[in-house]
Amino acid sequence: MPNTPPAAPVPITAPPVAGHAEGVSNDEFRAAMSRLAAGVVLVTAFEPPLAADGPKGEDVGMTATAFMSVSLDPPLVLVSLRTGARMDDLLDEQPLWAVSVLSESQRHIAGRFAMKGRISDRLLFEDIPYVRGGTTGAALVGGALATLECRTEQRVIAGDHTLVIGRVLTASVPSAEGGPLTYFRGRYRQLG
Repeated sequence: MPNTPPAAPVPITAPPVAGHAEGVSNDEFRAAMSRLAAGVVLVTAFEPPLAADGPKGEDVGMTATAFMSVSLDPPLVLVSLRTGARMDDLLDEQPLWAVSVLSESQRHIAGRFAMKGRISDRLLFEDIPYVRGGTTGAALVGGALATLECRTEQRVIAGDHTLVIGRVLTASVPSAEGGPLTYFRGRYRQLG
């Protein structure tokens, strides 16, 4: 039997990474994900003053539907923020933030803080009842079904979003009235 050299190894290469899986467009992905009902929360944080002699700090808020519980021990939650958004930038600088779980009667709050090209956060908070969290200093919306105060434990870049995992420092259920505000097929909705 003639002595033949072994075949050259065939390199194993991963397929090229693309922006989207083959055949999935932004519109198709959005349409599919719009069929997933989600609770609606207001994420808030206090932006401290830049200098002691400058303008005072400001409350910052944003509506989120990508929010979930991660762990019971320790108590952790996760919120997904668009990378480069004001809240993403703020939570990259300071770790304290809060979440108000909105009730079905708070649709106007969700809409206000979700607007594109919106007015200043100071004006957005102007006529909304809230208390300042004793642990984080962030605004906790009056009438919310539940409120949480958190400290960032980890930030994970995921595509065009940042996943912020926070340790829950305080949790309360200030209101048992009404049902949750949900988001489904591109609109705020009520259960029932």
